[in-house]
Amino acid sequence: MGIYLNPGNGNLRKSMNSEIYVDKSMLIAELNRLANTEHQYVCVSRSRRFGKTMAGNMIAAYYSKGCDSRELFDQLEISHHPSYERYLNKLNVIQLDLNAWYNSHPEDENLIAAIERAVVKEFVRQFPQVDFDEVRTIADAVLAVYAETGEQFVVLIDEYDVLVRERVPERLFRSYLAFLNALFKNTSLSPAIALAYLTGILPIVRDKIQSKLNVFEEYTMLEPGQLAQYFGFTAEEVQRLCDRYAMDYAECCRWYDGYHFEGVGEMFNPRSLVMALTRHRCDNYWAKSGSYEAVLTYVQMNFDGVKDAVVRMVGGGRVDVDVVSFTNTMESFCNKDDVFTYLLHIGYLAYDSEAQQCYIPNEEVRQQWVHSLRADENYREIYKLIESSKALMNSLLDRDEAALAEALDRVHSTVLSPEAYNNEASFQTVLGLAFFYANTKYTVYREAPGGKGYADLVLIPYLPNIPAVVVELKKGHTAEGALQQIKERRYYEPLTRYEGNILFAGVSYDPDTKQHTCRIEEWVQ
Repeated sequence: MGIYLNPGNGNLRKSMNSEIYVDKSMLIAELNRLANTEHQYVCVSRSRRFGKTMAGNMIAAYYSKGCDSRELFDQLEISHHPSYERYLNKLNVIQLDLNAWYNSHPEDENLIAAIERAVVKEFVRQFPQVDFDEVRTIADAVLAVYAETGEQFVVLIDEYDVLVRERVPERLFRSYLAFLNALFKNTSLSPAIALAYLTGILPIVRDKIQSKLNVFEEYTMLEPGQLAQYFGFTAEEVQRLCDRYAMDYAECCRWYDGYHFEGVGEMFNPRSLVMALTRHRCDNYWAKSGSYEAVLTYVQMNFDGVKDAVVRMVGGGRVDVDVVSFTNTMESFCNKDDVFTYLLHIGYLAYDSEAQQCYIPNEEVRQQWVHSLRADENYREIYKLIESSKALMNSLLDRDEAALAEALDRVHSTVLSPEAYNNEASFQTVLGLAFFYANTKYTVYREAPGGKGYADLVLIPYLPNIPAVVVELKKGHTAEGALQQIKERRYYEPLTRYEGNILFAGVSYDPDTKQHTCRIEEWVQ
C-alpha cells in the first residue's frame, strides 16, 4: 500500500463511519462500463462542496490493489451489480490531489518534477522485479510495469485544473502540459491505462490544455450526463434524510435545492445539507467555506447587461444565457454570458437547460449574492432596497396600503432603467426585490398557476401565525381591478387547503404618473 500508488481504503472507511453517509457507489458501475473501452477517459467538473473528492476516494478504494475493500463495498449498492467483482481491488491506482500539492508548494516551479519523483519512488518499492533505472516520470513507470507484468492502471487526479485556474509561473505550466501529454496522449501507454478519472471545478480549458485532454469525455454542471445523480443529493435521498432527522423537507429545499439536472431532477448541495441535518438548523453554511468575493469579482465586470441581469436574478427572476462561447478559463471573459456561465460552473448560479436560462438556486446562495452586492458601490442602492424590504412586508401584513404603494414606487424607480420603466416583463423584478424579505418567512412562488391563470406572486408561510398572501400587479388598471381579478380567476385555489388567514393584495401601476396604488383585503375561507 502506498500514499499515491495503490492507496488504502482509509478515506472511504472514515466517510462510511460518519453520521451521514449517502451511498453513491453505483458510480462505480458506470465507470466499470467505461473502463477498457474507447470511453475510458473521464473528466468530471463540479462546484466545490458537491462530493468530488469523496467520490474519488471511493473509486480509489474500489480499484486499488493496495487494500482489500470487500468488507466495505459488500455493504453498498454496487455489491449487487453484475460488474462488482470485475475490478474489485484488481488494478493499480495512481491517486493525486493536485490542489494539495500546489498549496504545499505554491511557488515551486519544479512542482511537477517533485510529484513525479514521489510517485516513482513508490513504484520502485512496490515493483521490485521491474527495472526503473532509466525511469524519471510517472508515464515511464507505468509503461515499464505494463511491459514487464501486463498489469493495468487507474489514474485519478483531483483538482486537475488548479494549475490552469491559478496564475502559475510559465515554466510550471509548461511542465504540467508535458505531464498531461505524457500520460494521456501517448498511444503506447493507452493499453496500460484501464481508466483515467479527472475532477475539477471548471471543464477543460479550450485555449490552454484541450489538445492535451481531447481524449476525455466531460460531465459538467451543464451537461452531467449519466453521472448526474452521483454528485449532490437527489430529492429522494434528501426526503429520507429529513425524515430520519426530523427536519422540514420544504425548508431544506428552500435553502439547499435549486440545481436541476436533466434525467435526475432536483439536486441539493450535499455539504451544506449535511451541516444542516447534523446541527438541526438550516443556515448559510456555504459562507463558512467560500468567499462572496467569488461573485463580486465577476459582477463588477463592465459588460453590457450584467447589472440588470444580476438585479433580476437577485429578485428571483431568470436570465437568458448562452453557455456555448465560454472557453472555460478565468481570464478570457468577453461578455455577460461568459460571466454567468463561469458562475454556473462554480455553483453560484443554476441552469435550466430547456429554457437556456440561469438563476440563483436557493436561499443559501442568494445570501452570498446579497453580501456581494453590499460590497460594491454600483449595487449599493439595490442592497438598500433589499434591506428595506422587511419594512415593505410589515406594511403588507399591517394592511398599510399607502406605505406599501410608496415602497413599490421606490423599488420601481431604483431598479428599472428609463427605457424599461413601463415594461410589464420587468415588473417581476420589481416584485422580487420588493418582497425579498419574504424569503425569510415564506415559500415564494412567482407567476404561480392557480384557478384560471397565473398570480404574479403567492407567498405560503412556513412559520406559524402569519397569513398567506396572493399579489396581483396590473399596469394601467385600478388596484380594485387587480383585487377583483384575484377573486374572479381564483388565484387563491392552491391555498384552499391552507388553514390560516390569506391576504389578497391588488396593486396598480400608472405608467403616466409612475406611481402605484394598493388595496389589501383579508379573505376568509
